[in-house]
Amino acid sequence: MHINILQSKQAMKPTTSFKLTFQIGLALSMLISSCSTLKSKNDPEWIDLFNGKDIKDWNVKINHHEIGDNYANTFRVEDGMIKVRYDQYGAYNNQFGHLYYKQPFSHYHLLVEYRITGEWKSDAPAYTINNSGIMFHSQDPKTMLKDQDWPISIEFQLLAGLEDGKPRPTGNMCSPGTDVIYEGKIDKRHCIDSKSKTYKKDEWVRAELIVLGDSLITHLINGDTVLQYSKPQIGGGVVNNFDPAVKLDGKLLKEGVIALQSEGQPVDFRKVQIMNLKKDTKK
Repeated sequence: MHINILQSKQAMKPTTSFKLTFQIGLALSMLISSCSTLKSKNDPEWIDLFNGKDIKDWNVKINHHEIGDNYANTFRVEDGMIKVRYDQYGAYNNQFGHLYYKQPFSHYHLLVEYRITGEWKSDAPAYTINNSGIMFHSQDPKTMLKDQDWPISIEFQLLAGLEDGKPRPTGNMCSPGTDVIYEGKIDKRHCIDSKSKTYKKDEWVRAELIVLGDSLITHLINGDTVLQYSKPQIGGGVVNNFDPAVKLDGKLLKEGVIALQSEGQPVDFRKVQIMNLKKDTKK
């Protein structure tokens, strides 16, 4: 009985072989964990384009005004948001405006949280009611003429529902001075509707763009894919009073600047973030 107990106790003691195996396993586990941490550090990260305090990293260009003239304080930062307002305007006079980030991007994931709000400028064109947008692959505002109404760009159109109660999707594509390939061919419509639901005025909406250079472009609204197209290129109409040297129809748009729109409807932007998806080609 005594011998059996001793043998049992000896059997329960970890052997040298077991200890070594355990130590190797622990080391491998730590190595894998370290590699995972290293990998996550190299993954793309979200970068704030709007710092919540000011728009010093952005450039303003408003129709009928020179670049840098933030006419009537159209774009302002209040309550940690970029606000588009018209309370200091006289006549609207088609003074469509855009707030451009300072550098271009080509491959990226853009995230913007916005809400259509406030009182529409009643002498603006009727189509601008509850309407704003995010321009991307846009020409540099420095290349725009003083009386050019829209930048040559692709627009991620932002809409809120109207009082008629009819469906009015947001996250549509509009094409000032551009064309895109949709469902296998160049679509000549100025705007292509998305498959999103209708959102009410004063409702915060999460809008996302995944842009892969001059290849595939994806629109997402509140996490749902609502529209896809490809091959953004210069072409089409709508843009007026542009420099002909800039509008080279048929030229693929591989990159461009991002801009927030002003066209007669107040809108708030509380978050503007980007994840750069362009791989570093340096060796």
